[in-house]
Amino acid sequence: MSETQRPDSLSPSRASDFMQCPLLYRFRVIDKLPEKPSEAATRGTLVHAVLERLFDDPAADRTAVRAKAMIPAQWDRLLLQRPELGELFAEDARGERLARWLGEAAQLVERWFSLEDPTRLEPAERELFVETELESGLRLRGVIDRVDVAPTGEVRLVDYKTGKAPRPEYSEGALFQMKFYALVIWRLKRVLPRRLQLVYLGSGEVLTYDPAPGDLERMERKLLALWEAIDRATRTGDWRPRPTKLCGWCDHQSFCPEFGGTPPVYPLSVSPAASAEDDQGRMGPV
Repeated sequence: MSETQRPDSLSPSRASDFMQCPLLYRFRVIDKLPEKPSEAATRGTLVHAVLERLFDDPAADRTAVRAKAMIPAQWDRLLLQRPELGELFAEDARGERLARWLGEAAQLVERWFSLEDPTRLEPAERELFVETELESGLRLRGVIDRVDVAPTGEVRLVDYKTGKAPRPEYSEGALFQMKFYALVIWRLKRVLPRRLQLVYLGSGEVLTYDPAPGDLERMERKLLALWEAIDRATRTGDWRPRPTKLCGWCDHQSFCPEFGGTPPVYPLSVSPAASAEDDQGRMGPV
C-alpha cells in the first residue's frame, strides 16, 4: 500500500471496527486481509436485497408472498456478483443446508410485514450512498437502507437488522450507526432527520430515536476524536489489539499477537518521533 492509500474517510462499519479493536481496523483497512463469507452476514445481504427490490413493484403487489418468492432470484444475483459466496454451501451436496438457510431468510422477510406495511410506504431513497466533508476535513460516508420523507418534509432514516434487538442498556451502541447517518444528512442537506429507526427482523422489534442537534454535535466530536486516534495509529504503525469475547469470531487470529500470531509487515511509513506516545490506536474520552 502506498502513502496515497492511507485511510481518508470514515464509515460506520470502520468506525465500529476501530472502537472494537484497533488491530482489526488495521487488518481490514490497511492490510486488506481477506475474510471468509459467513452465512449470517450473507443472509443479511440477501434479505436487504429483497426488501430493497420489493419497492420496485406497485404498492398493491408488495405482499409477503411476493417478497418470499423473490428470494431465489436475489440469491442467484448475489452469486453472480460474488461467486465466492458459493463456498458457503460447497459441501452441501444435497442442498439441505442451503434450503434451510433460504428458509431462514424467508422467515426474516415475512416478519418484516408484521413490523411495517410496505403498501403504505413510498421511500424517497433506497440503499442511498451519502458522503460529506466536515469543517475539520474528515470525510464521512455510508449507505442508508431507506430514507422516508413525509408530505410535511420530515425525514426518517431506516435501517434493517437481521439480528435481535439489543437490551435497553445497549441501545446507545446500536444507535451509533444511525446517528452517524443523521450527522451526514444534517451536514450535507442542512436537514435534521426527524426520526431514526432500526427494524430488528430477528426479534420482531423496532427501535426508534428522535435526534436533537446536541446529539449530532456530540457524535461529531466523538468521530473527530476517533479519527485523531486512527491518524496517530496510521502514522506510528501502533495498532493495539483489544481482546474481547468477539475475538472468537475474528478471521485474523493467525495474525494477532493475542493468539500468538504476527501481523503482516506494516505497509506504510512510520513516524519515529511519535512512536513513543503511549496512547496510539486508542480513543480518549469525548
